[in-house]
Amino acid sequence: MADRVAPSTFHATAGVEDWRVLAFGACVFYPTESLSSALRLIEAIGRLAESSGRRPDVDLRAAGVTVRLMDYDALGVTEADVSLAREISAAARDLGLAADPTALRDIELTIDAVDIPAVRRFWCAVLGYAEFGEEDAIDPQRRWPGIWFQPMDPARAERNRIHVDVFVPPDLVEARVAAAVAAGGRIVRDSGAPTWWTIADPEGNEVDVTSVIGRD
Repeated sequence: MADRVAPSTFHATAGVEDWRVLAFGACVFYPTESLSSALRLIEAIGRLAESSGRRPDVDLRAAGVTVRLMDYDALGVTEADVSLAREISAAARDLGLAADPTALRDIELTIDAVDIPAVRRFWCAVLGYAEFGEEDAIDPQRRWPGIWFQPMDPARAERNRIHVDVFVPPDLVEARVAAAVAAGGRIVRDSGAPTWWTIADPEGNEVDVTSVIGRD
């Protein structure tokens, strides 16, 4: 199994400035003005991926192309992903494309559970998800939010048992928190700042806004 690269190490590596490590790998978004421009980038990514032996997730939308690099066996980003990210960035520059990190995010649902294996089995079955690591479940096509089953002992009745985690690039997380507060939210916990805040909406429903840079 390949060794994982810590998010802080990845972000400090030359040539991958376009990319951000979020909850499920290193991501980049390149806005494109036309479908043909997007397809030229995807074609270049395909050639590079074939040469590297890696298989990135590539998502084409009207606004542009999102690429995700993740080694699902290593449960993280590896040196091979770093090398491919650098090559993809170079190819995008050759095509005149510039990355937009403000478009990046990962969404994860968090379910507090006492018996994680039993609860996770249920959610995998009902959603068609697959178990991932010891405490997570993911969509096999990586299209929909992941789920983290957070250990809870004993069961708690005084707070939400399900909440949302929003992962944004580390250089943008404080701005996202400020926007949520300006939109009517309130900060519930900020003991993990500057990488982790818990915010509640006007009726008390909670969301964690975070980056993974503090999870090295």
